[in-house]
Amino acid sequence: MKDWIKAGEIAGEAREFGKKLIRIGASHKEVTEKIESKIGELGGKLAFPTQMSVNHIAAHYTALLDKDFNFEEGDVVKLDLGVSINGAIGDTAVTVDLGNNEKLVKASRNALNSALEIVKPGTTLGEIGRTIQEEITKLGFKPIRNLGGHGLDKYQIHTEPTIPNYDNGDETKLKKGQKIAIEPFASTGSGMISEGNPSEIYQLSHVKNIRLQSAREIMKYVGEEFKTLPFSKRYLIRKFNKLQIATGLLALKREGILHEYGVLPERDKTSLVSQAEHSLIVGEKVTTKI
Repeated sequence: MKDWIKAGEIAGEAREFGKKLIRIGASHKEVTEKIESKIGELGGKLAFPTQMSVNHIAAHYTALLDKDFNFEEGDVVKLDLGVSINGAIGDTAVTVDLGNNEKLVKASRNALNSALEIVKPGTTLGEIGRTIQEEITKLGFKPIRNLGGHGLDKYQIHTEPTIPNYDNGDETKLKKGQKIAIEPFASTGSGMISEGNPSEIYQLSHVKNIRLQSAREIMKYVGEEFKTLPFSKRYLIRKFNKLQIATGLLALKREGILHEYGVLPERDKTSLVSQAEHSLIVGEKVTTKI
């Protein structure tokens, strides 16, 4: 239990540190790296690459190896980060508004807070979804129906149950001691996401023999450093050159050894999306709230 609480506390502190760095003109990559360094300074490891998804991109955008951009006036920035302590995970998110979208930010924040108020052993997943949906729609927005919260397990960032952001009628009841993350998304658009471009976020699916040396070395490194947790292509530059990374990742993906996540945009490309998230131990503690 102590590892789960510590992971949540570090994640909450890193979230509050990071949101202050998100300013007009700031470099996306520099802010990402400062947040990830802060997590290490606080005694945690990354549970997944720090993500800052902007405007209609709902999730899975992390800093790329060879590309950067600066935040602009009007941006809606979702900061989503995770911390691991011996595999126990704290997963949390906040939205920073660089324009005039406070009502949208409030929708996901209110939905999260209201959901947390009803969570206890015996609460159904459908009840959580209904609460989230009501809070978001009463402010004039749509919950993203094909994104939701999730269970947490050792070295596993997404496990059962899936916690809906709308009333799907699921009668599954929460149990005392379950580790979960509640994660409302509010949208000005359709309320549905699709899978977009490759994100440079990877996860080790399984280990098997592969002939290419660079692929073998990357597979070994990933297994030792990240186990089954997601990692960024950026991290490989610490140990491998760009040719090794390019050829190794291609081979590992082709063999099904690595899974690459896609960026998740709202289907309505003119929309804006906000997000809020806390991790908790049901009946015990919201671990990422500080």
